[in-house]
Amino acid sequence: MMGYGWGMGAGGWVAMTVFWVALVVLVVWLLVRAFPGGPGRTAGPHVGGPTRETPEQILDRRYAAGEIDLETYRTMRTELSSARSTDRPTLAPPADGGAP
Repeated sequence: MMGYGWGMGAGGWVAMTVFWVALVVLVVWLLVRAFPGGPGRTAGPHVGGPTRETPEQILDRRYAAGEIDLETYRTMRTELSSARSTDRPTLAPPADGGAP
């Protein structure tokens, strides 16, 4: 007789449980990724993402960790300073007055 019995069996119950647990985990993961702020995190421009170090900060960190010596540090610091001062864009208007 059809319609009465044990239903879908143990395998069906296990598969259904795994499906729903995976679905709930996926939804929670998506919500955490969409809204990275939470308790204990400060609001700011870098919330939820890695902070980018400036070249000077990287150089300072490498010197502090002993990866480079003082002479190399000073040389590279001077090169960074001079490169920053010469690479600054000027806001002067084009020579032709900007006409198309």
